[in-house]
Amino acid sequence: MLGLGAVALALVSCAPLQYPARTAAHTDDFGKAVGTAAVRRGGDLVMGLSNEPDRLDPTTSSSLYTRYVMSSICEKLYDNDAAGNIVPQLATALPTYSADGLTVSIPVRTGVRFADGTEFDAEAVRTSLMRHFTMKTSQRKSEMGPISSIDTDGPATVVVHFTKPFSPFTAALADRAGMIMSPAALAKEGKNFADHPVCVGAFKFVRRVPQTEIVVQRDPLYYDARDVHLDTITYRIMPDANIRAANLRSGDIQVADTISPQDVDALAKEPSLHLLQARGLNFRGMYINIGNVDGVGKPTKQIDTPLAKDPRVREALSLSIDRNTLVNTVFDNWFEAACSPIVPQTTFATPAGIACPTYDPQRSRKLLAAAGVKIPYRIELQVQDTQDQLRYAQALQANIAAGGFQLDVVPTEYSTLLGVQKRGTYQALLIGWSGRIDPDANITLFNRTGASSNYTGYSSPTVDDLLAQASQSTDTATRAGLYGQVVQNLQQDNPYIYTYRERLLTVQSKQVTGIQVFPDGVVRVAKAAFLVNGKD
Repeated sequence: MLGLGAVALALVSCAPLQYPARTAAHTDDFGKAVGTAAVRRGGDLVMGLSNEPDRLDPTTSSSLYTRYVMSSICEKLYDNDAAGNIVPQLATALPTYSADGLTVSIPVRTGVRFADGTEFDAEAVRTSLMRHFTMKTSQRKSEMGPISSIDTDGPATVVVHFTKPFSPFTAALADRAGMIMSPAALAKEGKNFADHPVCVGAFKFVRRVPQTEIVVQRDPLYYDARDVHLDTITYRIMPDANIRAANLRSGDIQVADTISPQDVDALAKEPSLHLLQARGLNFRGMYINIGNVDGVGKPTKQIDTPLAKDPRVREALSLSIDRNTLVNTVFDNWFEAACSPIVPQTTFATPAGIACPTYDPQRSRKLLAAAGVKIPYRIELQVQDTQDQLRYAQALQANIAAGGFQLDVVPTEYSTLLGVQKRGTYQALLIGWSGRIDPDANITLFNRTGASSNYTGYSSPTVDDLLAQASQSTDTATRAGLYGQVVQNLQQDNPYIYTYRERLLTVQSKQVTGIQVFPDGVVRVAKAAFLVNGKD
């Protein structure tokens, strides 16, 4: 009989992420490893970041852009590959699970040191995992499941004990919950770890100039230092898509993420540039604040507005959105409509799990009338102050008017937006999630009662029970069916209204190689290199 670990890994490491392209122009290109290419030693790579990362602390971070930077300086127990497989990184093999699924053993590397010289061992891993699980402001606790205790079995094995089986655990360790921090740095810095982050990584932190740049340099203590070619990486903050495009053309930066659909076709034709692209696991939509009054993690309080109190008003809002027309018009057919957290091309997709509400502005107006609200019903929507997001919000504003809504768009800087969602100081908020390979991390974090990223204050005993059942099962079909039921409930309550999925668009200079972008959304540059004479 297969143990729970073997089944769970089969579940998340099958090949659901190799998507068929929508058109010939949208063929996946994840990039490639350096391999046998002729590359030169050293050099300073500059990456244009579309947004400012939040604090460089894997326990508290909620930003995709922090994941970019941390992928260079803070390795995880596991990682994802291009096909969506989970592969060891600081662990030496996949975990083993006891027959009852309550005990998980993780073998970890030996002979490895953190960037500050501290020895990496099982006890160091235990220290980080305990911080992720117990720290009051942790964003990781909900990802880690019902842990009862964490122990070590010698210097090379970590043992995690659960009160109930939790099949998404290994997948969680392939993201920030699996990032391991130097225990010496944690003891020294405490809650201020983000100011001087120290981990095991190809690079180590040098400095951060807020709103400007983050600089990291090659770590000579890194266990795989011979495969690290660059001297430094500078992550330059460039929220303006036009500026990122101009800097790519001029050669002032060698790679940029989140290329605008308005620019991508022209940049892809530039002889000195190369487009990396992939259909990702992400989604974008609207948080509706139902009960997040005192901040995420605090007891919720019902907000006394029709939008917050009456699910008919939120359903009307969802029915007012012509998802396909909006996404195709605003994003030139590069992105696609989304109606749920389930990625349609994965093995977790079912008809119920990916069903889309029909665009029906007439029914929307009937629901608003039944709810007794004045039409047009006014909603304030905070949205990231970038060109693409504002363009979408303005199109949405015009679109939902037919359904009886008046949308007031409030442009907000990205890091401020992250704070707003945590504090609950919003009525509605347009923002996305980069997505994870296990659907639990795309649903439970945001919708389970009291979860660490439940920014809406939503609570449903039915949804909580379904999510718990899904997390304890190791059968893909069973889990898929349960998530389909979850989606049906979410589409009745609409705490988050799903709108579209972004195609991952990254452009790099042809002078470099080894840059890769996988469906998890992270742009990987740690093993990149400049080509000899700028040629492959």
